[in-house]
Formats: sequence, C-alpha cells, structure tokens
Amino acid sequence: MRSKWPTASDRAAPAALHGDRTPSPPHVRFRRRALASTLLIGGMALMLPLLALTLLQGWGGILPTMARFFTRVALVSFGGAYAVLPYVAEGAVQRFDWLSAPQMVDALALGETTPGPLIMVVAFVGFLGGWNQAGSLSLAVAAALVVIWFTFLPSFLFILAGAPLVEASRGDLRLDGPLRAITAAVVGVIASLALLFSGPVLWPAGQGPWPSGVALTVLLLGLALLLRWHWSVLRVIGLAVALGLLRALLQTLLT
Repeated sequence: MRSKWPTASDRAAPAALHGDRTPSPPHVRFRRRALASTLLIGGMALMLPLLALTLLQGWGGILPTMARFFTRVALVSFGGAYAVLPYVAEGAVQRFDWLSAPQMVDALALGETTPGPLIMVVAFVGFLGGWNQAGSLSLAVAAALVVIWFTFLPSFLFILAGAPLVEASRGDLRLDGPLRAITAAVVGVIASLALLFSGPVLWPAGQGPWPSGVALTVLLLGLALLLRWHWSVLRVIGLAVALGLLRALLQTLLT
C-alpha cells in the first residue's frame, strides 16, 4: 500500500526541503543601497533627538548624558541582558550616581519578575535617575523614555543593517573562533554580575565581617532548589519574594 505522504524519492519532496545550500530569499540578500539607506535613517533617528536634548539641556544635562551613555551600552555590548547589566550598573551607580547599589539590585529584581528584563531594568534606571536628580515626575518619565529609545534603537539598526551580512556569512568557519571567544567572555561577565549584586544583597548595611543570615539562607536555599531539586527559576523567585515579604511583616510586627 502506497503512503499518501511524499517520500524522499518522490519528485514533490525536494521542493519542500530547505537546507544550507538553499539560496537566500531576496529580502535578506546584501545590497549596498539598502544598507546605506538603513544606516542613514537610523543615524538620523539617533542624532536628531540627541541634538535636540543637547540644545535643550546642554552637553552636561542628565537627558543628553543618559542618551550618550545608553547609546554606548547598545553599541559595544554583546551577549544579552545579563552581559549588559554590569556595564550599566558601573555607570549608573559609580560614575554618574543616578541611583544607589541597592536600588540597582531592585531594578534587577523588577526585571526578573517580568518578561524582557533589560527594558525593565534600563527604564527603571532612567526613571529613578531622573527622579533623584531633580525630584520631578515629568523629568523622570522623560529620562525613562530617552533611555529606552537610545538603548534599543541601535539594536534594531543592527538587525536591519546586519541581517543580510549575517546571512551572507553563513557557513564561514573563520567566524567560529571569534564567536566562541565572545561566548566565553559572556559567561565571565555574567559571573561578574552575580558577584557585583551579591554585595548589596548579602551586606545590606554595608561591608562587614559577616553577611546577612537571612539573605545567605535564602541564597543557599535557592541554589539547592535549582541545582538539586531542579525547580524552575520562576518558582524559586516566587519563594524568595514570599520569604522576603514574611521577613518584612515580622519586622513590622516586632517593632
């Protein structure tokens, strides 16, 4: 009995196959004119708002400063949200003093509770930085919008301009080594992020000889649930939030 489904020997089957040797569709083929127009439009979308903010507040104003900083974040970072956050934390906390280290930890916690952690974290940093600088709700909202625009517009520009180049480099073994090196570096950066945020969490009152017993207990419990019992990240976060709320409630009742 002949199957109704096509097999590899049928004439119709090769038309349904799509492999590495299949020619790329027209919309992903590299074209210099398309690349030039994409870069021109993207560059204007970046530079014109930056020029307007600089004319409005001056070169040292908080909005143009945030615009320049987060443009650098978008242009020089690789590896996703967790690879970006150490650079953001260093600039926002230590260099520009937009917010404190515990507030940066709060930003990361907020990002972990929702999809899309990077956009939540940078919007939080922008909003709180604008608020701490001037105590103005309008400036805080404007700062959050500026941060979102200048962080993610370069990403879309990279995608639109670079996708044909990536498609054209498919199968190029010369890129294998650099990409492996970037992957290893990203792992190290994520480890440094964990160390960076562990300080304010384990020593909430500042550096001292002993960490917070409650924070250390929650940390070890979370690691055990993740590694030994294979809990999902969302379940571990939910448990940590519940324990934190319980601790805050007990402190309120006892004081």
